[in-house]
Amino acid sequence: MAIEHDYFGLLSSGPDGSIFWSERVEFGDQSVTVDLTAPDQDDVSLDALDIAAALINALEDVDGTARRAMLTEVDDRTSEVTEFILQQQEMFGEELVDLLVDVSGDDAVDIIRSLSLMSMTILVDEHGGSEPFAVLEYALDADATDDVLLVNLSSDGSVLSVMSGD
Repeated sequence: MAIEHDYFGLLSSGPDGSIFWSERVEFGDQSVTVDLTAPDQDDVSLDALDIAAALINALEDVDGTARRAMLTEVDDRTSEVTEFILQQQEMFGEELVDLLVDVSGDDAVDIIRSLSLMSMTILVDEHGGSEPFAVLEYALDADATDDVLLVNLSSDGSVLSVMSGD
């Protein structure tokens, strides 16, 4: 069986009933991998696919929302964002400034601004549920894929949580 959608085209299911779609999306000066997945095609609605397409089309706004959520957690010394920033400062030391796109003197803000959006995974079967509908993966160093921040979004685009992916 298959599902047809204006944005995603024909989404064929695998032998186990799962669907998967992947594409590189240009975003600013970055190229972001966007994956859409569901373990069971029967759990995917056209509304969920419409919302997924809207998130992809609004990637710049979605990215801004995610970065603002990261910034709100900087004041909490126990947050995973703060721990991530401290790890990056420790790992890169004096070389950190070479990775920053802008140096304002506030390392936390500069690191968050300098993070690259590596991927967005849309769990299209989670539409309307309590689990993340989309997961954005950010890294300061594109080669250090173990040191990432994950921003979990609901199907309405609001941020559910920010966590480290280590």
